Amino acid sequence: MAVSSCLLGEPVRFNGGHSRDRFLSDALSAYVDWVPICPEMDIGLGSPRETLRLERSPEGPRLVTRKTRRDLTGPMTELATARAASLDVDGYVFKAKSPSCGIHGIPLYAGDTAVDRRNRGLFSNGIMNAHPLLPVEDEGRLRDDVLREAFVERIFAHARLRAFFESDWRPHDLVAFHSRHKMQILAHDPAGYRAIGRLVAEAGTRPRERLAADYGDAFRAALTVRATIGRNVNVLQHCLGMISGHLDAVRRADLVEVIHTYQAHQVALSVPLTLLRHHVRGAGMTYLLDQTYFSLYPEALCLRNHVPA
Repeated sequence: MAVSSCLLGEPVRFNGGHSRDRFLSDALSAYVDWVPICPEMDIGLGSPRETLRLERSPEGPRLVTRKTRRDLTGPMTELATARAASLDVDGYVFKAKSPSCGIHGIPLYAGDTAVDRRNRGLFSNGIMNAHPLLPVEDEGRLRDDVLREAFVERIFAHARLRAFFESDWRPHDLVAFHSRHKMQILAHDPAGYRAIGRLVAEAGTRPRERLAADYGDAFRAALTVRATIGRNVNVLQHCLGMISGHLDAVRRADLVEVIHTYQAHQVALSVPLTLLRHHVRGAGMTYLLDQTYFSLYPEALCLRNHVPA
């Protein structure tokens, strides 16, 4: 996974320091292989260095040094194009508020006045335009429990998809891969769930490379849709319906009640999930036990333990 180098503690910031992020450098590092990138260092600016900003021009935003007025738009754009062409990662965490790496809220100046604060950094914009379905966040947004969980879910899903397509797969293998992800996809995008199902139904008739491209795009696009409480409740109830015949009235009522408390924003999603998985395991229902929805990422990351706001 790609990351702005400073977020792992590398001293590449404009002031010679770093912006080490504990979640990235400690918790997540146990499960990902990092590809550190510092575009300012890559175009030869060094650290420490003069600060930069985006400035308005008829040709679009320009990346300019604040004091010496050096225009770095060309080198940074060329670097973004080159990096985007060779980038093979499952996600990217950019440095927030950077005129080169920020992904939102970057000011665009006219003279000394910020006239627009809705921009991306010049480098990150090039990467994101070239890879629109790549999971992308900045370390500031990852402090939000919901955004953190959603991002980590997507990078692990992308990794599973990449590993699958790198294997010697056949159409029936894609059917099995998709079957394991059905509940996860349904929690995000019910319409996408139905569309992908129709695509998989044609797995034996489409050319292999075309099938992989179409399925990959549809899978990634579905996971960009936010998994809401309502959609999670729908999946939980769907799973409950599948095991209902294996439960007595008391255990069924317990599950219904716990799902309702999650829906009422009283408990974390991990509570009904844990109870449901317990009963699924007891019923020996392999199909549900194999669903990625129950294990989106390593449980040690504890990302489903927040109570929804």
